[in-house]
Amino acid sequence: MLESPELKFSGPDKLGRKDYFQHLRNAKFCLAPRGESSWTLRFYESFVVECVPVILSDKVELPFQNAVDYTQISIKWPSTRIGRVLLEYLESIPDKEIEGMIARGREVRCLWVYSPNSEPCSAFSGILWEIQRKVRQFHQSTETFWLYNGSVVNRNLMEFNKWKPPMPLP
Repeated sequence: MLESPELKFSGPDKLGRKDYFQHLRNAKFCLAPRGESSWTLRFYESFVVECVPVILSDKVELPFQNAVDYTQISIKWPSTRIGRVLLEYLESIPDKEIEGMIARGREVRCLWVYSPNSEPCSAFSGILWEIQRKVRQFHQSTETFWLYNGSVVNRNLMEFNKWKPPMPLP
């Protein structure tokens, strides 16, 4: 995308979806600006087309941050520094480094695919890992206690499975 300023992404001459993805497949880097929320589909598309995602959002929320080292598969760039300095930085990265980032991205992209439970790596597996991690954190918390009968209680000795929210949930 950096070498093709003539490409149109809006207006009557904009690229069609198929042409857009074909162009991305030829790119080394895919820009992933902030979307309407704290995440963007362009980040995930970059792993499908195999380019290095360049995250242009200072407050991005990425999934499975405890399992995936995003510094090895993407670049996060300050949104206040977008311009010539970004282009020069991307041009300075050796092809071997880019290929390594893309290869490592291939290893984890399965985490963004909802596949059958039989697959060893899928979004479902990633969600289960996160839940297991939170359960471990919960049990290791200074506010969690357990008794001889296996019940898990809080500091007031109230069992967590008997806890009710202070107001009804919507």
